[in-house]
Amino acid sequence: MKTPSPPFAVLSAVTRLAAVVGALGTLAACNTVERLSEMGSGPQVSGIQNPLQRPGYQPVSMPMPQPVAPPQSASSLWRAGARAFFKDQRAKDVGDIVTVSLSLNDSASFGTSLNRSRTDSEAANATNFLGFESKLSNILPKSVDPASLLNLGSSSSAVTAGTTGRADSMTTNIAATITQVLPNGNLVIAGRQEMRVNFELRELTIQGVIRPEDISTQNTVTYDKIAEARIYYGGRGVASDVAQPRYGQELIDILFPF
Repeated sequence: MKTPSPPFAVLSAVTRLAAVVGALGTLAACNTVERLSEMGSGPQVSGIQNPLQRPGYQPVSMPMPQPVAPPQSASSLWRAGARAFFKDQRAKDVGDIVTVSLSLNDSASFGTSLNRSRTDSEAANATNFLGFESKLSNILPKSVDPASLLNLGSSSSAVTAGTTGRADSMTTNIAATITQVLPNGNLVIAGRQEMRVNFELRELTIQGVIRPEDISTQNTVTYDKIAEARIYYGGRGVASDVAQPRYGQELIDILFPF
């Protein structure tokens, strides 16, 4: 007897699941190979790269005003828009370096509570049921009491409480490189820093757009002056591997519906 083939929908679902498992297996294999290659030495610091040549880099495009020619002053050594009489030492051209000062101290707390209760009661008697109340014992068990023929009750209660707290704090400085000068004079910056401590590699990356006038005379700018800021702080190594859940556990957490 020939076994009937499963429906097309089941085959499609199985195929998709197999593809997901295969992709996760490939990712796990790549990560495993990388971790095995770093045994005994820890994660390796990457080489210095041109920010424009990093994978996924995209030039920034933002709304720009119409260009305006700077005013010309005859017989004057002062140039309009200059910040110093001789030369402005602050970063202003592609390739110049500016120091970004990060001082993050962010916290949030959320709380919710729910207390619900409900009680129901139903009762009925048949003490006067057209004279048939004396015959109930012939139909129902002999222990039936016409005065308490029906007595139902139910109660339920639910108490729910939840609290979520988060606190982030980081203070550091990072040097960033100007990668673009936008038509209105704003500067696109990108900076990356790697620090290895024993068997743990910490990475700090920052990108965004700043105004030249926000750069101080010490050639520094604070993170709150960066538009479209993208700040990433993370790492990899022995401590990160212990804190990171396994791929199988992540897959179960994503797919398990309960």
